[in-house]
Formats: sequence, C-alpha cells, structure tokens
Amino acid sequence: MQVFEKKIEDIRPYENNPRDNSKAIDTVAASIKEFGFKVPIVIDKDGVIVTGHTRYEASKKLGLKKVPCIVADDLTDEQVKAFRLVDNKTAELADWDYDILELELDDIQELDMSDFGFNNTDISDEDNQQEMEDIDLTEKRGGSKECECPACGFKFEI
Repeated sequence: MQVFEKKIEDIRPYENNPRDNSKAIDTVAASIKEFGFKVPIVIDKDGVIVTGHTRYEASKKLGLKKVPCIVADDLTDEQVKAFRLVDNKTAELADWDYDILELELDDIQELDMSDFGFNNTDISDEDNQQEMEDIDLTEKRGGSKECECPACGFKFEI
C-alpha cells in the first residue's frame, strides 16, 4: 500500500455519500492541526473519495493544498460502494469503557481534550445512567422493544 500526496483540487467527494459529517469537521480539523494528517483519505482510481470525506472537508477548512491519499484501485466498483458504507458503520458498533476512558483522559494534562469532543461531563457514571434512562423503550409485537437514543435518534431493537 502506497500513500500519495494529492492536490486537494484533484480529489472530490462521492456525490451520494449517505453520511452527514458536518458536525465532525471542526473536531477533525483540530485533530489534524494538533497531531498532523495521520490517516490518509482513500480514493478510487478517478479521485473520488471512498473514505475520508470529513478529513477532506477539514483539510479544506485548514487551507491545506495537498493531502495524503491511498488509491483503492484493487477494489471493484461494488467493493468500493460496500467499503464506503462499512468503514462508517464500524465506528457506530464500538462502545467506550468509560472507566478506562476516564483514566486515559486524566493522564492527558497538556491538551484540552474538549477540542476533540471529550468533556468530563460526557463520561461520568451519573450522565451515562441518565442517558440510559432517557432512552425510549417501545414494546413491539413479539416481545422485542424498539429503543431510540435521545441524543441522536438512532433506533434499534432489543
């Protein structure tokens, strides 16, 4: 796998990207500014973004002229479409271990982690308990329950 520097004007977003990343652009821009561009944008052979739409928008916001890219020229068109979706979906499937997260955040003294979306109130047990109590449980036929997250509106069944 090779990483190439591409002019930002030579790559373009996928027009049917189903993910709205607008709320994450400032945080990703702060991350790139603080840590550098550590995760390349994945593009297809035509320069269309496969993964990295938020990094692309953050780069434009920062005024970057070139960005690191990986060309996914080993994937079929169908695999590109699937990878674009799977890459975003996997982040939704992960959970935080809030006890460990709190320890890790406590060890970071020199950086303001709120610049990256971490607030101390986000990780307290009381807040997590209240969030769980706020989830709307609706009994469905067959005994399963539909849940809706009060923060983002994501619906799932348990």
